[in-house]
Amino acid sequence: MGSRGLLSFADALTLLGVDSARITALDRAVGGALNLATGGASGTLLGMVSGRGRIIGAGRDAVHGVAERLGRAGHRAERTEVLRAAHTVIVVVAWFEALDEARLPFSLDDVELTRGEQLRLVGADGRAGDDLVRELLAADVLFPAPHHPPEALAVDLESFYASVCAQFRQFLTGLRVWERLQDQGQFDTMSALNDALVDDAVRRYADLYAQLALAAPEFNFWITQNEHQATRAEVRRALDGVRTLLAESAAHLAPPADVAAALARAHTATLGRPVLDATTAPEGIRVPSLREMYLDPDFRVAQPQGQSGPADESWWQRFGVRQDLTRYLAGALTNPALAQAPLLVLGQPGAGKSVLTRVLAARLPEAGFLPVRVPLRDVRAEDELQDQIELAVRVATGERTSWPELVRSAGGSTPVLLLDGFDELLQTTGVHHNDFLIRVARFQRREAEQGRSVLAVVTSRTTVADRARYPEGLVALRLEPFRPAQIQRWLSLWNDANAHVLAPLTWEAVAQHAELASQPLLLTMLALYDATEGGLNRDGSPLAVTELYEELLSSFARREVGKSTRDAVPDTETAARVERELQRLSLVAFALLNRHRQWVSAAELEDDLVALLGRDAAASSGFRAPLGAAEIALGRFFFVQRSQSVRSGQVLSTYEFLHATFGEYLAVRLAVRLLTDLMAQRPGLSLGESRIDDELAYALLSYAPLASRQMLRFLRELAGRIPQDEREPLARQLIRVLRGHHRTRTSEEYPAYRPDNLRTAARHGLYESNLVLMVLVLRGRTTAAELFPDAQAAVHRWGRHCLLWRSAMDEAQWTDFALSFTTRRHWGADGTRALEIVLRDDRVLEHPRPIDANWLFGFGEGAAGRTWQRTYWDEMWHKVSVAGTTTDSIVRHTLDPVFANLGVAVTTFTPLHGEPATSVANSLMRLVLDDVTALPDAELDDLHARVMRGLEALSLSSPQTARLLDVLVTAHRRDRDRLSEEVVARLDALVRSLTRLRGDSADSLRPVIEVLRRHYPEEFDHA
Repeated sequence: MGSRGLLSFADALTLLGVDSARITALDRAVGGALNLATGGASGTLLGMVSGRGRIIGAGRDAVHGVAERLGRAGHRAERTEVLRAAHTVIVVVAWFEALDEARLPFSLDDVELTRGEQLRLVGADGRAGDDLVRELLAADVLFPAPHHPPEALAVDLESFYASVCAQFRQFLTGLRVWERLQDQGQFDTMSALNDALVDDAVRRYADLYAQLALAAPEFNFWITQNEHQATRAEVRRALDGVRTLLAESAAHLAPPADVAAALARAHTATLGRPVLDATTAPEGIRVPSLREMYLDPDFRVAQPQGQSGPADESWWQRFGVRQDLTRYLAGALTNPALAQAPLLVLGQPGAGKSVLTRVLAARLPEAGFLPVRVPLRDVRAEDELQDQIELAVRVATGERTSWPELVRSAGGSTPVLLLDGFDELLQTTGVHHNDFLIRVARFQRREAEQGRSVLAVVTSRTTVADRARYPEGLVALRLEPFRPAQIQRWLSLWNDANAHVLAPLTWEAVAQHAELASQPLLLTMLALYDATEGGLNRDGSPLAVTELYEELLSSFARREVGKSTRDAVPDTETAARVERELQRLSLVAFALLNRHRQWVSAAELEDDLVALLGRDAAASSGFRAPLGAAEIALGRFFFVQRSQSVRSGQVLSTYEFLHATFGEYLAVRLAVRLLTDLMAQRPGLSLGESRIDDELAYALLSYAPLASRQMLRFLRELAGRIPQDEREPLARQLIRVLRGHHRTRTSEEYPAYRPDNLRTAARHGLYESNLVLMVLVLRGRTTAAELFPDAQAAVHRWGRHCLLWRSAMDEAQWTDFALSFTTRRHWGADGTRALEIVLRDDRVLEHPRPIDANWLFGFGEGAAGRTWQRTYWDEMWHKVSVAGTTTDSIVRHTLDPVFANLGVAVTTFTPLHGEPATSVANSLMRLVLDDVTALPDAELDDLHARVMRGLEALSLSSPQTARLLDVLVTAHRRDRDRLSEEVVARLDALVRSLTRLRGDSADSLRPVIEVLRRHYPEEFDHA
């Protein structure tokens, strides 16, 4: 629903042109109910009921005159108020019409209130029925909105009318007419004033709404309608329907003049410009205009409740994808709610948020709307919103004007503020502008009070939406990635524009890279790359992902290098410069990765580069002085977005990649290069083992793991390019680093590089984890003994290092790292314990293999012997609680009943010759939880036998032993027919011996005896 304004039924009638004398007469006829609705003190519900016919008549006449009244509206805002008034009237009239037609066992004309009844109903707190009068006649409490589906409107209407009916029923029960009814009459009255009246009121509302839609197209815009399948499948271009939809509602308004007209011309000219800077395209390539190329994106839209939601992907999944952006915008721009709080347009980098504001500004009809686009990156962040608007107008038109003068020159059109790039304010200034949306809403409220109603649209990246404070009534809209039909339509337009110079770029070639192609700007980048290199579908086979990223990045870098050198240097020099460009971008990627976010400020990047390269080297590598090492021409690269704002005359900038995978690829690319370069080091002396200089690798790879799914994919493919005969030597070199760097690293070569404030131990852990991951990628599998060749017990060393790595990571990082490989405990050729670590592929995660307790305790493979115990089960239980990680706590929570009831069985183990040893608790849980019908008889028999052996080794006086026996006997009686004679006989013998105990012996074993008494009462009766 839309806004809840203070527009009474009487105010609505006045706005719709009903004569004031008729309204006054109506108020007298209904006992002052209209006066009460506007804050008076004389209204009664009784008068409202008795005058219902006059209310219906006045409302119907007002609705019939809506078209004529709209023709007299002098400006867009007045038209919106008239529409709002008309809707208020039909909500009220529909209920009164339904009430008038209700099948009641009495006439509403017989409803009267004596003085005594009035006093009895009023009580000490107010007048009878005032709450109902106010709810029904005081305000337009219901209003349709284009982000709400029709079924939501119906539900809200039903709830509203049900509330009104409930209050009316309560009012009736205090009147004499109610007392005169018999039981059946009272029952019929309650029934008639319940669901039947509500349903009839909703139906009458729908009929009246349809009448209004004939007079004013806006009423159609405000209701989401299911479009025909063919219409939904259509890919629309450049919001070309907005002007058509809105033109009828603004046909009689005066066109803009002076500065407003100049601003409209500036917006219209935008449609004829290329979708990107023509200098970005290769020579000979035609870049189509916005009018030709811009495709209306799909979207989701919803109203946040509170301060959470829009930044969370899972929150958006609750709302369906819509494909009617043109219709939605027409509805939003004519809905009263948008004059009270802005529409927040969200999307990923490259989704087309800024382009949407440019196209919308060009498409809105000049008569009726005054779009003012304000690129927030180009105005002073500390200025008031009005000053920012005035500066944007001057930049667009070259004319100075004040905001009030601009509005007056618009000829009755409603200003539409298009505030583009709110996320840039947040990123570059921190929390200083997290109240920006609230300030926009305050500006709208002030302007409405001055008679200058203002609509507002604000754009931002989705990922920073949680850093903003939302005003009440704000609606959020998220742009969705292109679907296949949109990508194919885009390719068709591109191919048509360049048919004279390019071979067609096919859907089959692009579909291999759909994740990139689904973002409009990145799709353009793919097309430009294909136009330059012809490489998306080379030789009929699509490029691998890493090949595509390498060639994309290299291609754009090569073009920029060519522009600066005018292609006048040898190919070898060009290649070296391209590599420097990519390494520079890789350092930007590490700046993001090591700060665990998607953007980095220019100041932070400056600090990183100076710390890693030195100020002179940083500047000479392309980071130009005197602006500082980080003030570089990164914005020239298609895949890097530079956000900026202006504060106190200083330009504040941040950098991010259009798609996170660009940064991930570049970080992995440099990581592989740094680790591979370690092989080039040769000791100066052949005596002893010299230290490997891995300082730069340590600096960059000790702040974040490289184990995310996409980064691991890049790591696999890039490592796969290393010649086969070089992989094993490199793996051995990395193990040397892993083995020795803790003992020998006493200082750092890059102490000023601090992208994150991590403990030294955490940095060691992260660096180690990346080295191990690289070894696994090179080899596919390794062992604990290979990783820690100097350790007496390598398997224990592996466990301790895993704890170090886990302590250095958050839960998401640890999950990615742990899921990147599988561990397999086995016995080595010499009979000792061994641990194999195997790199996982993308197949379904397999369950871990069962654990052999012989392996854990070092008893040898298949060792037999007596059952053994450890007495520290309670300490294990306690230790699981100490760290309290989420994963450990969930496991502990699940196993609490096991420890509490069967704790001693957790550390009691039963070996079997030639088989793995298992704990009694493990065997017992399998008897309880496994599908024993699917187990072979021999395996089932083995489980029972293991539990029996454990039971015989335990103290029978323990309550936990009694619980174990209880579960075992239950399983035994279930499985008895499948068990061997030996297992059956052993349990029977135990039962007989225990049932014959007497005296002190029986008292000490009471918990066990009670269990047996429940299961074998006949044995005790016989005894």
